[in-house]
Amino acid sequence: MGKGKAPRRTLDSYTLRNINKTIKAGDCVLMRPAERSKPQYVARIERIEADARGGNVKVHVRWYYRPEESIGGRRQFHGSKEVFLSDHYDVQSADTIEAKCTVHSFKSYTKLDAVGNDDFFCRFEYNSATGAFNPDRVAVYCKCEMPYNPDDLMVQCEGCSDWFHPACIEMTAEEVKLLDHYFCETCLSEDPKKLQNSLASSVDLDTKKTSPQALMISIHNTMFRNVN
Repeated sequence: MGKGKAPRRTLDSYTLRNINKTIKAGDCVLMRPAERSKPQYVARIERIEADARGGNVKVHVRWYYRPEESIGGRRQFHGSKEVFLSDHYDVQSADTIEAKCTVHSFKSYTKLDAVGNDDFFCRFEYNSATGAFNPDRVAVYCKCEMPYNPDDLMVQCEGCSDWFHPACIEMTAEEVKLLDHYFCETCLSEDPKKLQNSLASSVDLDTKKTSPQALMISIHNTMFRNVN
């Protein structure tokens, strides 16, 4: 009669001696890639198990895919720290974990004061077989009608609340940063008085080196989106 498979037990937590960190189910980690030239794999731990003696520790993980690992590849609106929660599950040796990391919600990520090397964000779930995303639709902004990329500087129109890339409104990032207020062309065309108010409320323009277009669209408190 053949020898039965050795029983394994689930661990509540496990301390990785190589990085002196304790992991548990639900933690996100960076794992050693098959090729050292590739970026580390991002995964969420689902379960930790060991043999009867507490050795040979394995982690059951759910992979996060980077945009370039998806079927469609990286697109313009994908952030540099964006990952997709996939339906790809795997079992790996705990020894392949190289660091712990944090995968934020999209909303939480955009509120970070500073983004560290171990910070990522996720706004989509990804089907690794079909390449489908959930949700399959997201809000788009600006004239280019692209989803928001938190790496890009954008300015908000105080009339319609839409967000715009400087290049899409024929301005430089430096010019946009000098604005006190902003209304888009559509809002100005609907209410010409806003242009008059912007001219009247503009002060010390020479000192601020505001461009003619910046003058035309200056109105109320300008809001920016930018994650460094």
